[in-house]
Amino acid sequence: QVQLVESGGGLVQAGGSLRLSCAASGGTFSRYTMGWFRQAPGKEREFVALVTSTGGSTSYTDSVKGRFTISRDNAKNTLYLQMNSLKPEDTAVYYCARHRTPGLTYTRSPGDFGSWGQGTRVTVSS
Repeated sequence: QVQLVESGGGLVQAGGSLRLSCAASGGTFSRYTMGWFRQAPGKEREFVALVTSTGGSTSYTDSVKGRFTISRDNAKNTLYLQMNSLKPEDTAVYYCARHRTPGLTYTRSPGDFGSWGQGTRVTVSS
């Protein structure tokens, strides 16, 4: 049973940066696509970014392209999300997740991800 633990959230002013981390244990981290999702108050959980198992491919939702960078270190079983030029609309709880299917998978639906962390809160003030 994989366990995912996010960290790095906090309060930041608009235009600032944060780096989220997600430490994985109990599973074969390097075999799976990993993703970041977020959920703002009163809204559904939405896809933010994913990185394939080897780190060779990434995908982002349009609203974060050019500002956020997803990466992974398979030797450390850790997933990252570097967030720059933060906006108030980025305020949400951010979750890391592991895809249900090992291998090269690119689907973005929350339902395609079977293991989730507890989330880390990001608040961007204007």
